[in-house]
Amino acid sequence: MPDQPVQIRNFSIIAHIDHGKSTLADRLLQATNAVSAREAREQMLDSMDIERERGITIKASAVTVMHRHTPGEKTDELEQNTVGVEAGAGGEAESARTHGTALYMLNFIDTPGHVDFNYEVSRALKACEGALLVVDATQGVQAQTVVNAYLAINEDLTLIPVINKIDLPSARPDDIAMEVEQVLGLPAEDCIFVSAKTGKGIPELLAAICDRLPPPRKPLVPHTRALIFDAKYEDYRGVIVYVRVFDGTLTVGDKIRMLGTQRAFQITEIGKFVPKPVRVQSVSAGETAYVVAAIRSLADVRVGDTVTLEKNPATEALPGYKPPMQMVFCDFYPATSTDAKGGGSDFEKLRDAIEKLSLNDSSFTYIPVHSEALGFGFRCGFLGLLHMEIVQERLEREFAIEVVQTAPTVTYQVKLHTGEMIEVHNPAELPKGGTYEEILEPICRVEIIVPNANIGDVMKLCSERRATFKSQQVIGELRQMLTFEIPLAEIIYDFYDKLKAMTSGYGTMDYELTEFRANDLVKVDILINGDIVEALSMICHRQNAEFRGRLLLRKLQKQIDRHQFEIPLQAAIGGKIVARETIKAFRKDVTAKCYGGDVSRKRKLLDKQREGKKKMKSVGRVDIPQEAFMAVLDQAED
Repeated sequence: MPDQPVQIRNFSIIAHIDHGKSTLADRLLQATNAVSAREAREQMLDSMDIERERGITIKASAVTVMHRHTPGEKTDELEQNTVGVEAGAGGEAESARTHGTALYMLNFIDTPGHVDFNYEVSRALKACEGALLVVDATQGVQAQTVVNAYLAINEDLTLIPVINKIDLPSARPDDIAMEVEQVLGLPAEDCIFVSAKTGKGIPELLAAICDRLPPPRKPLVPHTRALIFDAKYEDYRGVIVYVRVFDGTLTVGDKIRMLGTQRAFQITEIGKFVPKPVRVQSVSAGETAYVVAAIRSLADVRVGDTVTLEKNPATEALPGYKPPMQMVFCDFYPATSTDAKGGGSDFEKLRDAIEKLSLNDSSFTYIPVHSEALGFGFRCGFLGLLHMEIVQERLEREFAIEVVQTAPTVTYQVKLHTGEMIEVHNPAELPKGGTYEEILEPICRVEIIVPNANIGDVMKLCSERRATFKSQQVIGELRQMLTFEIPLAEIIYDFYDKLKAMTSGYGTMDYELTEFRANDLVKVDILINGDIVEALSMICHRQNAEFRGRLLLRKLQKQIDRHQFEIPLQAAIGGKIVARETIKAFRKDVTAKCYGGDVSRKRKLLDKQREGKKKMKSVGRVDIPQEAFMAVLDQAED
């Protein structure tokens, strides 16, 4: 980092999925000469293989670049807020003032766009003073555009609307700018037109970042305070924390204290991503950096905690993060069983992997559970179905652990006869039928933006999912925003896929949990060979219970292999069987070599076979593949 006065700008890049955030980040890196043309590649900040394969950003990535800019009318104002100005500062800084140019340190964070990773966005915004709101010049304002814009407004950030992809033949930048003004209230003339692909408009965007975004606030207290906004674990360096310094300075060799856990450590390394990691000696108020301090225990670090100095500690912590609300729950078990005491090596490997992953992704929770069928594992909570898939895939890729995953469920609230309210994350935890008054299910407010031609299809889809229509708003000439109240259990599985299919990919949605509401809900137990398999049980509306149960049994019938004995599959509500399917046994012709003779010879062989199958059935165990547990997700009829 240059040893001279610099202006600091901290901002995030936010947008709906596929509107070009990561490509814009690439262009900013090239325009500021942070990477050479030889080093440049697409989605430079998407470092995980899974991000590059899926073409989505999963983890927010912070990077620091330096940029020279000649300020407009705000030169004097910016000079007053210069960070680190010293009397008689060196030649380059003096030259910059003489020629009217200033050196800017731009700390920006590329954030995810999918609704399941919204918590990453909210954490990134907490470390910034501004945000670039990127909108696709062909698709316009989408569901996550609205959500991310209001997240930034709630944090009191300065927004710069950026209309991207203006190089496309179907681009409508002027229309989209008016749409931004109509839907979000941001003036159309404030929009900056760019093409992240070709680089057009990037110089104007950099100028706007320097001129229009505010500098970091001045320190409020004389003590050092830094906010931990992310962390990860490395085997040789321990826990690496990513911090935004709000007050004071952090220097290599300082002894620091975590205000939340009250643990003290000594800083051995401070660095910035430019975008490659570069070590620095210290960081001051307004800057972001990673800090290595030989932190070996995962329990010593919490995202949202405040870092201060041991010798002169702050008394008041910085405002942290609101804990995320998990929407979807499922069980993870090691693919190979553990020993009877739950102390198997695979279970311990899974525990270790989940602990390390939860440090890097603090938006999911986990608690140990035990299943008769699958042994010891963990019940994990996620923000959505894609979040769940990503966590499972990261466990398998990054930690080489094969896991068995049960069907996802949502959280229900159960009101007991005593008036006590309990939360149920798993159908197996539901009390017996006579011990509770009612079951309350989570209700979501769902905003769906669709083309006018698909409104009827979307209305029908929502009515099939027990939706309540709330409002309809016109967005431009071609699209409208429909608002519904829908039970969360009805939208977490295939609702989004169906919406995309029926709108040819143009429909988008966002949802937020609003309340828990009582309904006529029942628990449907699935019996395989007479035994209840709790991992397949589900809670659903009574009017759909028989249909959902029979549909699941038909799918299980295809997923479970045939055995030497007949396997009954049953769905039951309480003690009443409401649906049944049967997996037929393998039939071996034991009389094939019995030529001629009395018929009693054949009957004797068949009776012997029947007795053998009966004995096998009484001691035999049905092998249930992973696909069978996921069959509960697919609600479509074959």
